[in-house]
Amino acid sequence: MEQTNTVETLWRVWVDTRRRIVSFHEEEDSKLLEFRNRELFFSCIEQYTGKQYRYQ
Repeated sequence: MEQTNTVETLWRVWVDTRRRIVSFHEEEDSKLLEFRNRELFFSCIEQYTGKQYRYQ
């Protein structure tokens, strides 16, 4: 029987609501958000863009 290894893609962002920054790398004092769905990830990014968050 053949086994397939499925690697689950995980999208991560760190959000600092005090400084209004979304980071694509780990940041101190930021909350980690993880997404296993590409559409949800981009939807979240669009929402923060609409709230005028900065990206780094």
